[in-house]
Amino acid sequence: MLMIDWRDLLFYAFSAAALVQLFYYTCFFSRLAFFKKKEKPTQRQHPVSVVICARDEDENLARNLPGVLVQQYPSSKEVVVVNDNSVDDSKFILQELKRTFKNLQIVELTQEAKLIAGKKYPLSIGIREANHEILLLTDADCVPSSEHWIQKMQEAYGEDTEIVLGYGGYHRRKGLLNKLIRFETFHTALQYLSYALAGIPYMGVGRNLSYRKDLFLRNKGFSSINHIPSGDDDLFVNKLANKYNTAVVVDKEAITRSIPKTTWGSWLNQKARHYTTAKYYKPLHKFLLGLYFISQFLFYPLLGLALVYANWQWVAGMAVLKLLPQAVILYKAMNKLDEKDLWPWFIFLDMWMFFYYLLFFPALWRRPTKNWN
Repeated sequence: MLMIDWRDLLFYAFSAAALVQLFYYTCFFSRLAFFKKKEKPTQRQHPVSVVICARDEDENLARNLPGVLVQQYPSSKEVVVVNDNSVDDSKFILQELKRTFKNLQIVELTQEAKLIAGKKYPLSIGIREANHEILLLTDADCVPSSEHWIQKMQEAYGEDTEIVLGYGGYHRRKGLLNKLIRFETFHTALQYLSYALAGIPYMGVGRNLSYRKDLFLRNKGFSSINHIPSGDDDLFVNKLANKYNTAVVVDKEAITRSIPKTTWGSWLNQKARHYTTAKYYKPLHKFLLGLYFISQFLFYPLLGLALVYANWQWVAGMAVLKLLPQAVILYKAMNKLDEKDLWPWFIFLDMWMFFYYLLFFPALWRRPTKNWN
């Protein structure tokens, strides 16, 4: 009797994890998978200031900045690059580009902000130097996927819109590490874009993020999070975004791409630094993200145990109930974000997330580093 009760309990635990996962995919992630852009009767062309911060990024500036400067946009636009105490050739590369592109504005910083950690000080300077109300942020190691990036991102602005979330992905390369990096990045976007579409925006990424300058100034910039080294993108959005003032752009021409890390160590350090801000999210966001994390973390271990010790037919049926909708939604969402080459691997990548969480769970309590580059 005890053995039967234990097996039943195992099956119920597995079923609970599967049903929670199914809930998130059908109620949240399907919003991104089946997203359809609403056509506006009139399209307004807002003047846009692209703001980029760079520290010792001469190679990235030479490689990627021209892709920002040649954007096809009929209205006024400028590109503000804040060169933050670089000791490489960034200054000379920017001066050379300035000769060709008159809409490039260069801000040279030669002093450190001792009491403001991370990227917030140079980004604040860049925002204050920007001449236009609509700000579009990206990084020096990012390049737009098309010449219509600015156009597509600004189209999301309506009368009440103050924040626009975009997707910042990574370039496709050979190898397993590249697939893992790109899937994790896609998986994060699947969550924050879907939550925003559900009216619960909780973060954005600085590789592709837009907001109004007035929103930044009205809320005294990053003053409430200046003591936290990171968070200039996700914590800023977490604090100020709501269902009324936030829009998303899901368009292959509006994606930015970065060069992914090529070693496991560099990627692990990068991700560990990013996760140190999650503990500052709002309670509702932490609850929703935590419940999803627990269900995803437990699904495959419980599946393996239940297949061995419980009624395997019932277990297999519950697994199919979860995996089939997941497969459809992931295929649609990956296609939307131009990552569909990952789809044939989705079960393996989904399993990998168990080990991913084991690696990065301690980062939630780790003290953030003060370096932003």
